[in-house]
Amino acid sequence: MKVETRLFVYLGLLYIPVGTVYGFMTKWNEPLGFLALYLTGGMSLMIGAYLAYTAKHIDARPEDDPLGEIHQGAGEYGVFAPYSWWPMPLGLAAACVFAGLAAGWWLFIIGVPLAAVALIGWVFEYYRGEFAH
Repeated sequence: MKVETRLFVYLGLLYIPVGTVYGFMTKWNEPLGFLALYLTGGMSLMIGAYLAYTAKHIDARPEDDPLGEIHQGAGEYGVFAPYSWWPMPLGLAAACVFAGLAAGWWLFIIGVPLAAVALIGWVFEYYRGEFAH
């Protein structure tokens, strides 16, 4: 996790001076731009700190070894669905919900139950049909 830690810490350290430069270039009249860059830098530093903390408490991965070989990373990575249609209705329902926030509450109210049904369908797809266990 060393590479990921460095990536997020370096990005965090980049966004903070960029936010300061942005503030000076806009003469601090545009309040959201520099604040968004500062918050992005802070979030990147938080993720980097979490990854550094986690890297200290777990064993080194094959990706962290500069002399590591491909076969060291072999093994099971988890169980993944061979195909699933549920992300598509969930994405459409989420688009309906977020469009409802901008366009009108009636669209939001229609989208929430659709999103709930799609999310439940996706979570429980292994309990029905072809892939039931």
